[in-house]
Amino acid sequence: MAAVNCDRSAMDQQFEKQNGMVDRLKKLYPAVKEEKTPLPRSWSTKEKYTYIGLSQNNLRVHYKGHGKTHRDAASVQATHPIPASCGLYYFEVKIVSKGRDGYMGIGLSAQGVNMNRLPGWDKQSYGYHGDDGHSFCSSGTGQPYGPTFTTGDVIGCGVNLVENTCFYTKNGHHLGIAFRDLPPNLYPTVGLQTPGEVVDANFGQEPFLFDIEDMMNELKTKTKMEIYNFPVPESQGEWQAILSKMVSSYLIHHGYCNTAEAFAQITNTPFSEDLNSIKNRKKILKLVLAGKMGEAIERTFKLYPGLLENNQNLLFMLKCRQFVEMINGTDLDRSLKRSCTDSNNSSPPRPASPVLTSVIQSTKNFSNKQKQQGVQEMNQANAAHKGSFPDSDVIAIGNSDVEMDVTEESQNGHGDNITKTSISTNGYQNGNSHIDDSQNVSHTCDNNDDEEMDVDEPCSKKACTQPEVERILEFGRELYSLSQRLKADKVENETNQKMLEDAFSLLAYSNPWSSPVGWQLRASERENICASLNSAILESNNKPRRPPLEVAVAHAQELVRLMSASGLGACAFTSLFDIIEQ
Repeated sequence: MAAVNCDRSAMDQQFEKQNGMVDRLKKLYPAVKEEKTPLPRSWSTKEKYTYIGLSQNNLRVHYKGHGKTHRDAASVQATHPIPASCGLYYFEVKIVSKGRDGYMGIGLSAQGVNMNRLPGWDKQSYGYHGDDGHSFCSSGTGQPYGPTFTTGDVIGCGVNLVENTCFYTKNGHHLGIAFRDLPPNLYPTVGLQTPGEVVDANFGQEPFLFDIEDMMNELKTKTKMEIYNFPVPESQGEWQAILSKMVSSYLIHHGYCNTAEAFAQITNTPFSEDLNSIKNRKKILKLVLAGKMGEAIERTFKLYPGLLENNQNLLFMLKCRQFVEMINGTDLDRSLKRSCTDSNNSSPPRPASPVLTSVIQSTKNFSNKQKQQGVQEMNQANAAHKGSFPDSDVIAIGNSDVEMDVTEESQNGHGDNITKTSISTNGYQNGNSHIDDSQNVSHTCDNNDDEEMDVDEPCSKKACTQPEVERILEFGRELYSLSQRLKADKVENETNQKMLEDAFSLLAYSNPWSSPVGWQLRASERENICASLNSAILESNNKPRRPPLEVAVAHAQELVRLMSASGLGACAFTSLFDIIEQ
C-alpha cells in the first residue's frame, strides 16, 4: 500500500509539473495556437541517432556510443519546430556532465538533417560547441564566438523570429548574435560525441536562468513603435477624416447617439443622422437585452413594417428566443403576470401556488383533461428518463404531439457536445454598453433612452400560474406550426431546426436552468439575437450590416493570422487589442 501511495504521489507531482509547464509556456508564447503549431516540449524519440539515449520524460540526453572519432557524433531534435508566432523563442540546456572530452553542441537544425553529426556541421544546421567555444554554421569549420562550457554550466539558445537571428547565453549572460538570416521551421537540437556526456533541457517547464521575458518586452515595444511610426501619405487630413467617419459610424451602428454627437463636435465632422431612428432602434435592442422579446417583436413590426415579414428566418429566431424567455419567466404576458398576485377581483382569491422549478411541474393543476393527458405523458416520460427525452422522440406540448429529431447528446442526458452560441463582441451587453453613453453632452437625445431595462425574475423564483403555463404551451404549438410552414415554403434552414430542438429541450427537464441545455437561459445569449436584429434593421435602411470599424478590425486580425502562417515572427507582437489599449 505504501508503494502504491508513493507511485500516486509521484504521478501527482508529474501532473502538476506538466500543468505548470503548460501555463508557463502559454504565458511566454500567448500568440501560439498549439492545435496548429505545437511548441517543442521534449526531445524526439524518432529524430535522433542511435547513440543518443533519452530519460526523465525525454528531457535528459546521454551519450551511449564509442566516441572514438567525429563519425561517432550523435544529435537529437525536439518533437516540433519552433513556431513563428513565438516571436522570440528560447530554451536552455544544463550540462550535467561533460563526459570524457566535452564535445557537445547546442543549437538548431532543419528537418531531415543528418543526426550523425553535431549541430552546425550539416547544411541548415547551427551550433555552439563546448570544447572550443566556436559557432558552426552549416560547415565543419567553426568561427570564434564565446567561452567554452563544461559540467554545471547552463547554455541558452534564443531565436529572434522577427529578425531571423540566433543568440546564446551562458549562465544567464547574453553572448551576442551568433547566426543571421535563419530559415524558418528550425528544431532545437543538441549533439554529443564522447562517453559520459549528459545534458538536461528546459523548454520552459522551469524558470529560465536568463531573463527572456525582459527581452521579449523590448522586442514587443520595438515592433509597436514601428507600427506607430509607419509612414502615411502626405494627405494626412484625408486619413483623419476617414478614421473619424469610421468611429462615428460605429457609434451610430450601436445606438450611442449622445457619444456620436459629442464625437462629431470634437472632430468638427458633420452629423446628419436621424436621431429618432437611432432612438427607436436602441429601444428595441434594450427590450431584447432585457428578455422582453414579445415587446421587441411587436415594436419592430410597428416601426419597421415589412422587415420581419420579408425575413422569416429572423422572425423565427426571435420567436424561438421569445419561447426561451417565456420559460425563463421574463417574457410572459403582463396580463397573465398580474394574475399571479391579483386578489381584488369579485371572484374568490386563488390559493397560493407553490414555488415551482419548471414549466412541467406547473401543469399539475390543469383541469382540461386533454391538456392534462398530454402533460402527464410528458411528465411520466421525463421521470422515467431522469430528465432526458423519451425514446419516441416526441415531446407533448399541450394537447398536441410535436415530432422532433432529437440529437444524441440530448437523448443521453449529457450536454458535453452541445454547441453553444458564441457571445457577440460587437458592442452588445446585457443591460450595458461598451461605451459609456450616459454623458449628457447633447439634449437632442431623450434621457429616458439611457435607462436600464428591468429584467424579470425567472419562474424558478416565482410561482407560475396555470394561465401562464397554458400560454407557454400554446406559444410552443404556434412556434412549431411556424417551423412547419417555413419548411413547407423551403425557407427553414438547419440552424432553425437546431434552435427549435434546443428551445423545446428545455421542457424535458425538471430544472431547465441546471440542465445540459440550460445555457439558453443565460442573459448573454440575448446578445447574438440583438446583433442580428440590429444588423437587419440597418440593412433595411440601406446601412451596412457591420460598421466599417469592426470590418477593419476583422481584416487586421486575419492579416496577423496570415503572418503567422507565412512564418513572419512579428505576428507575435502585433496583437491588435494590445495596440488599441495603449
